[in-house]
This record gives sequence, structure tokens and C-alpha cells, in this order.
Amino acid sequence: MASEDIAQLTEALAKTHVGELSYKGLGLKLDNAESVKEMVQDIEQFQGLQSLKLEGNTFGVEAAQSIAKALEAKSELQQCHWSDMFTGRLRSEIPPALNSLGGALMTSGARLTEVDLSDNAFGPDGVKAIETLLKSSACYTLSELRLNNCGMGIGGGRVLASALTECHKQSSGAGSPLRLKVFIAGRNRLENDGATALAKAFKLLGSLEEVHMPQNGINHAGITALAAAMQHNPNLQVLNLNDNTFTKRGSIAMAEAISHLQCLQVINFGDCLVRSEGALAIAWALKEGLPHLRELNLSFGEITETAALIVAKAAQDKADLEKLDLNGNCLGEDGCEALKETMEGMNLGDMLGSLSDDEGEPDDDDDDDEDSEDEDEDKDEDEDNEDAEEENGVNGTDDVNEENEEPHHSSELIAFLNSPSSEKLISFGAKRVQLIEQEVDVSDACKVSDVFLKISSVYEEEPEVKQAVFESTDALLRKAFSNSHSRSYSFISSLIVNLGLLKSEDKKIKVSVLPGHLLALEHAAAQEFFPLDQAGVLEAFVSRHGKVLESCSSARDALKTTLAKRTTA
Repeated sequence: MASEDIAQLTEALAKTHVGELSYKGLGLKLDNAESVKEMVQDIEQFQGLQSLKLEGNTFGVEAAQSIAKALEAKSELQQCHWSDMFTGRLRSEIPPALNSLGGALMTSGARLTEVDLSDNAFGPDGVKAIETLLKSSACYTLSELRLNNCGMGIGGGRVLASALTECHKQSSGAGSPLRLKVFIAGRNRLENDGATALAKAFKLLGSLEEVHMPQNGINHAGITALAAAMQHNPNLQVLNLNDNTFTKRGSIAMAEAISHLQCLQVINFGDCLVRSEGALAIAWALKEGLPHLRELNLSFGEITETAALIVAKAAQDKADLEKLDLNGNCLGEDGCEALKETMEGMNLGDMLGSLSDDEGEPDDDDDDDEDSEDEDEDKDEDEDNEDAEEENGVNGTDDVNEENEEPHHSSELIAFLNSPSSEKLISFGAKRVQLIEQEVDVSDACKVSDVFLKISSVYEEEPEVKQAVFESTDALLRKAFSNSHSRSYSFISSLIVNLGLLKSEDKKIKVSVLPGHLLALEHAAAQEFFPLDQAGVLEAFVSRHGKVLESCSSARDALKTTLAKRTTA
């Protein structure tokens, strides 16, 4: 074989795999039909073309139209690797080029499995240009959709969500519902509205295995919508939401979602402002589920030492765990050493990534940043209009047919909660347990915490008062813990905040810790209904932040002793 033939064969083999024609990364500037003449010929002559790689070149409108014409006869095409195709082009050139290519795919009768249009800054207009294609039968078989760094914005996100929804509807009508598995749309400025629109489409699809949406300016509202949608995708394996803004509400919603996802292997919530309360929620999710987790990234999230340690301990039973990233948080030098020792003590030292970018222990006097304040202002927007029953966590009464019903006792309990006293608690007599069990709404763990603190605040060593407090707080917590494990986490988290053991992003009036708070908690922690894992969380905070409770040192020590017994038994 002549040397020139060998060179041609080598070039051809480098350009193709089975069914693949590749021009990847050649850096060609293709403006018109003449410039793509050879490429068109290659496409036309390629029998059984399944994959076409055009990325890393730049196509003008006329060049794209010529390529499209050649594709009209390629019914076997499945994979369109068309990222980074319009570098240096005017924004106005991209939609007509995409329209031509999309139209050709529909004309050909192709059944696509992969479409990659990443790194094409086409904006909302570009999404509109591929909208018809995404709704068409060419995409009924689509498995992977990659639109990373396309500048879609909120408008583009909405158009994309609508197109996916319509494709699912039409494909379902045709007897083969869209089963999209991989969705990638990082760096697109989707924000809350775009993310929420896509969440609705994801919920409908139910087939996702990988979702990558980093750097999209999404905060808790959009994160909460995505969390709800993820629960409807039970085969999800990879969830990457890096560099969005979770805060407490988003973190709790996402923790609830991932606890149900038994196939999830990789979680990237790095640089998401998860914070300590959010980290505790995710630790709960680790304990509850995620049996196949391989990687967990909670880096740069303003997580403090104790919360990081609880996350680490929650991860110790994950047999497949390969990496736990807690770098860039607020552990401090001692906290970093404690975390390393904890991981090594569990034989997980090799899985802990670098802690070289730790930001040090937070200053207790620092105020939450303005962004957090603005986010939290709308949290309780409507609560100012709630009645006293809701504010105190007590069920209201129903006015309908009230004369035919037994009288409710909520007014008595409300009176006590508005102005707690041992005399009022004693006056309930034997009905106090039934009153609390019937009237206190345990669906809101924060309100349960408030009720607990108000009841235990009237504690006295006088036997009758002591018994009344313990009976009441035990009844409250027994009901709360039996209702939902996620709510038991939420109660402990709220209680830790109220006791000053953990800084919260919510603007709350701090409680003056009384011995009765700790003694009632100590009594409850000794009971079987008190979850063992929550006792461990509480012990970690009380042990590491005991100075906060120095004004009640005797009660604090009793609580520490009881918690230690529970967790080491």
C-alpha cells in the first residue's frame, strides 16, 4: 500500500468510529457552501451515519444550511455533538442556522438519542430555534440533552420546559413516552422561574438519571421546586447543583428529596450556602437513605465544625463512599483536626478531601449577610396575619355546628402558652397530657420546639410541678417523634438553635436558657421514644458548645451524662 494511501486511511480512522463522522476541534471557520463542500460530501457518502461531531468549529448560516441539506437523507443519525459551533458569530446568525439543522433532522426521520449544543451562546432565541425539533418525533427517543453554558435565561428555561413537556405528551400518545436520562444545563442564568418551569417537566418525565444545573442563580424557591421534582425520578444517580443558593429552606427540602432516592451516587451541593442547619438535614438524609452514595460535595457552604462532624458520622455506613468534600467551610484549625481524626477513626481518612481552603471559625458577633435577610423576610410573610392558635402551634376550632360538638380546650392551652406559669399547668390536672396530644400541631417542628420551651420554662423542683412538666413535655415529644423522622430532625435542629448552640440564618428572638429547658430535655432523652440518632446530634452540640449553657451548668451536665449513656449503650 502506497504511503499516501496509508496516510489517508490513518486520517479516516482518526476521523471515524463505527457509524461516527468527526470534525471535532479542528478550529475551522466555515462561512458558506463552498467552505463546507468536502464536509457535505463526506456526510452524503457516509453509509449508516449514527454520530456527527461538529464541535470546535464555527459555522455561518449558509454553511449550516448546506450541512442541513446533506442530513435530510440521514435517517439513522442518533447523536448530534454540536457544542461550540458558533464562536465569533453574530447572535442573529445562530437561530437560522439551528432552524436549518433542526428542520433537516425532522425531515430525515431520524430518531435522536443524544443532542449536545453546549457552549453556544444562543440565548432564549436559540432555545426557540430548537423548540420545534424538541417537540418533534425526532426527539421522542432522546436520552441525553446537553445545553451547558448557552445563556438561556429564564425565558429560555421556560421554552425548554414547555418543549420537553409537549414532547413527552406527544411521544406518550405515540405509545413510547420520552425517557430523558441525562439533562445538563449549567451556567444558563435560569434563576428561580426557569428552574421551577423545568422542575414541572422533570416531575412529568420521571426518567432522569443525571441532572447537572450548576451556576444558575437559583435560590431556595427554585431549589425547593427541583427537590420536589427529583422525588419523581427514582433512578436518579447524579445530582449536581453546585454554586446555587440553598440556604436553610432549600437544604431541608433537598434533604427530604434525596432521602427517597435510593439510586443516587453522586451529590454536588458545593458552594450552595447549605450552612450548618442545612448540613444537619443532609446528615439526616444520609442516615435515612442513599445506600449507594459514592461522592458527597458540601464544600464552601458556611458549615461549622459540629455540623461537619455530624455529616461525617452519618456517612460512616456508606459502603460505596469514595469522597466526602467539606473543604472551604468554617471549621477552624481545631475543627479541621477534629474532622480528620473522626474520619480516620472510622477508617474513612482517605475519603476526606483537602481542607486547605477552610475559612476559619465564624465570628459569633457577625450578622447574617443582607442577602440572607432579604430571603428570609418572605419566609414568614403571611404569618403576621395568623391567629394566636397558629402562632402557638395549637390547632384552631371549627365554627361549623359548634353547638353540637364537645367544647375544645385550645383556649386554655393558648392562654398558658401566651403567659406560661406553673399554676396554669397544674390547673389542667389529669387532662394535661390529652390536651397537649390533641391540640398541639406537630406538623411544624419549629412550633413544637417553641411549645416545648414554654412548657419546660415553668419547671420547679416542687414535685407536683416537676411531674406536670415532665408529663407534658414527654407527651409532646412522644407525639412529635412518632409522626415523622424528618420532623424529629427538624425539632432537634430548631431546639439547638433556640438554645444558642447553633447560629441560624432566620431572624429569631433568642431564648434565655433556663435549667428547666435542659432538665425536661434530659428526662425525655432517657425515654425510649427519643430517637437514638437525634440523641447523638444533641450530644455533639452540647459537648462542643457547653459554654453557651454555663448559666445552667448543673442541668447541662445532667443532660450531657444522659445523652452519653444513650449514645454509648
